[in-house]
Amino acid sequence: MSKFWSPIVSRLTPYTPGEQPRIANLVKLNTNENPYGPSPRALEAIAREVGDSLRLYPNPDAEPLKLAIARRHAADDITAREVFVGNGSDEVLAHAFHALLQYGKPILFPDITYSFYPTYAGLYQVQYRAVPLADDFTLRADDYLGHGDAIGGIIFPNPNAPTGCLLPLAEVERIVQGNPQRVVVVDEAYIDFGGDSAIPLVQRYPNLLVVQTLSKSRSLAGMRVGFAIGHADLVDALERVKNSFNSYPLDRPAIAGATAAIEDEEYFRKTCDMVIASREKLVASLAQLGFEVLPSAANFVFARHPQHDAARLAAALRGDGIIVRHFGSARISQFLRITIGTDEACGALVQALQRHLS
Repeated sequence: MSKFWSPIVSRLTPYTPGEQPRIANLVKLNTNENPYGPSPRALEAIAREVGDSLRLYPNPDAEPLKLAIARRHAADDITAREVFVGNGSDEVLAHAFHALLQYGKPILFPDITYSFYPTYAGLYQVQYRAVPLADDFTLRADDYLGHGDAIGGIIFPNPNAPTGCLLPLAEVERIVQGNPQRVVVVDEAYIDFGGDSAIPLVQRYPNLLVVQTLSKSRSLAGMRVGFAIGHADLVDALERVKNSFNSYPLDRPAIAGATAAIEDEEYFRKTCDMVIASREKLVASLAQLGFEVLPSAANFVFARHPQHDAARLAAALRGDGIIVRHFGSARISQFLRITIGTDEACGALVQALQRHLS
């Protein structure tokens, strides 16, 4: 702590990202990165931007990317005016906390969820109430209804993280419909691996903001691109905050690469299907080893073994050069979150677990 810090700094609890260790021959299953590389079309587009043009500022509105996202969702009547883009979905979420959730009243989000939410709440001094998940770790829509003006908004991931559990779209709509006076932010970082997006609901509900990322299903985690789709009034609020903070959030290679990735639907579908197939294989293998695996619609699984301590298993796997994520929070301290890797990586994990469990 320094005497030069602003008072708020000492009260913050920063987000702790997944470990990025430098270990040779590492099997890295801890940060939900896609095991397959970006679209070749995206890589080509990025390469074309690496040259003399980097001396020029990028398009301040990332217009080509907004148009590509709008075209992809044209069937839902989405236009570029209803698209916001940012430096990863984390920045988009930060702007949403700042622009749409500061009402001097607590916002609601699950007690087991993306741990950046309380971090943002602390940074922007937004009160919050953590709503307990059900005993089976699912989110109950009824818990988010009937609060009226007593709350300042709602945010939750779908599928949830770190559980991977999916809330059906009809239940998402119940939450949005039941809170017409408050913004509902649906964080869909993992929706492409098994769920139905809430984007088709946007034109019906002016209080709905859907946030997605290109880090997971589009394999661009290293490029940091995210976006939101919502009513033009919500997007305008995000733009006002963005342009008061950083008017050029996406660089030229990021805009070009992300645009090409959005347009390469065939590659996107193929790699998502490969991840889903590997997930189902891994779930079956873990079940055979005696693990309880929560139903996952994400590119990771959340699993615990009734006879083996999760922290010890994580440490043992690390000794084998296999990294998975372990959380110390009370309700989930016996779970491991395991990213879906290639079949080869998942096979190495299963073989290591077989040794340690025996």
